[in-house]
Amino acid sequence: MLPTAGGARSRGSRRAWLLRRLIPVLLSVLFAGCGGADKSDLEDYVQKVKARDPGPIEPLPDIKQINTFVYEPADRRDPFVVDVRGADQPTAAPGNSLAPDPLRRKEELEGFALDALRMVGTLEQNQTRWGLIRGPNGILHRVRVGNYLGMNNGQIINISDEAIQLTEIVSEGPGEWRERQATVQLSQ
Repeated sequence: MLPTAGGARSRGSRRAWLLRRLIPVLLSVLFAGCGGADKSDLEDYVQKVKARDPGPIEPLPDIKQINTFVYEPADRRDPFVVDVRGADQPTAAPGNSLAPDPLRRKEELEGFALDALRMVGTLEQNQTRWGLIRGPNGILHRVRVGNYLGMNNGQIINISDEAIQLTEIVSEGPGEWRERQATVQLSQ
């Protein structure tokens, strides 16, 4: 005879009823077996470990003595002055005195190419004419004669209402430099 849907349901409910009754009984037997054991051997071992002599403490390691050095600058270089001249820094050829100053601190607008800079106007304040330059990042900068622009050591020599003129020092090869004129025109 084939089981009916009601018979399958009654078998499943019988199993569930059996599991609900059987699991608590099994767990109580399992826990009861753990609780009544003789623990005297474990307690003896713990007492023996606690009674052991702790033994000597290892001595601290020897610390190496470092020889002190007193700096006397007689003919030595100053350790706090950074010498940025190296093999990759510009140097003038023996007969050529024209070269950028490698020790000069770079100005902010020297990090951008000239064609990325836009002249947006001028400003006159206390007999000083300022050029207003907008960088590619959108920040407006105030420059005057003597400031540097662009990536070729371009120094501003004149600021007019229409343009900023500068002189760049351009490399022509290792140790070879030449001057060239450049202009940043007023943007419309």
